[in-house]
Amino acid sequence: MAIGSKEELAAKLNPAIGYFDPLGLGSADFWTQGNEATYGFLRQAEIKHGRVAMAAFVGFIVQSNGIHFPFPMVGGGVEQAMYAPGLTPPEQWDALPFVSKCQIIGFIGFLEWWSEFAGTHYMRGGVPGKFPEFKDIPLHSIPSLYDPAGFHKKMTPEKSEQGLLKEINNGRLAMIGIMGFLA
Repeated sequence: MAIGSKEELAAKLNPAIGYFDPLGLGSADFWTQGNEATYGFLRQAEIKHGRVAMAAFVGFIVQSNGIHFPFPMVGGGVEQAMYAPGLTPPEQWDALPFVSKCQIIGFIGFLEWWSEFAGTHYMRGGVPGKFPEFKDIPLHSIPSLYDPAGFHKKMTPEKSEQGLLKEINNGRLAMIGIMGFLA
């Protein structure tokens, strides 16, 4: 990792606490792959789940405030109501047609599969948090999910490091926040 050791990264993320690893995961060896592979796995998991939690937190707030698509949903051959007012986000998920839920879960499954098997794996020296490009899929126009607007390419290494630190801290807070909403 470009930022340095896990102790240096922890000090940059939270100077008041520093490196805190009561379970010893930072020195673990998952699946007998070595400590570097384990650390890559844990860093990838933290970044990925932080990103999902940030999107979920914003989505929960948007849905709870009644902001919705201005057109009716169609699923399974049955047209659904444009918006069912008064439903919480979990109730809105329950109100989705089964086919729609399968499409969402299938798409997420594809993204997970693609991130594991395309490009250099994060446990084998790849960059944790960097989603592989869709360049090997013929006849597509899917932008980069890692950097769709191209901002990261233009950043200096110092700005990129600061952005990663902010993303990790915001992701940690969002994971706590969305679990608080769901509880």
